[in-house]
Amino acid sequence: MMGSMKESVERTDSDCQIRIEHVSLYVEDLEKARDFFVKYLGGESGEEYNNPVTGFRSYFITFDQHTRLELMTRPDIQKFEKIRYRTGYDHIAFSVGSRKKVDELTGALAKAGYSVLSGPRTTGDGYYESCVVVIEGNLIELTV
Repeated sequence: MMGSMKESVERTDSDCQIRIEHVSLYVEDLEKARDFFVKYLGGESGEEYNNPVTGFRSYFITFDQHTRLELMTRPDIQKFEKIRYRTGYDHIAFSVGSRKKVDELTGALAKAGYSVLSGPRTTGDGYYESCVVVIEGNLIELTV
């Protein structure tokens, strides 16, 4: 029988320094995706990686000197319909520093033709955020 969700999980290594190293995202148009994250979110693009055998190509986009997003593509990538509520990863949240910046960036993205799903607003759990459909139907959240 499963235990209560309120039970604590015991860590086995008290010296463990775990952090998310990077998140990856497959896209069809690699350069368009790279340009979006550089232009609107201030990311810094690394050099393109290209595997000539498989056709795999990628860029690492770095934010705040350590958080990274890997954008990837390959010739045999499969395109699937993105439905809103499904299992799996939902969005990537970007802290932009202030409510004013959330408002400004949400407005700029809307003006550029991106679809704003929600916000800017204060959510029930206290976040000030907006959610925007950006590159190829993928979601980003802008928050303070």
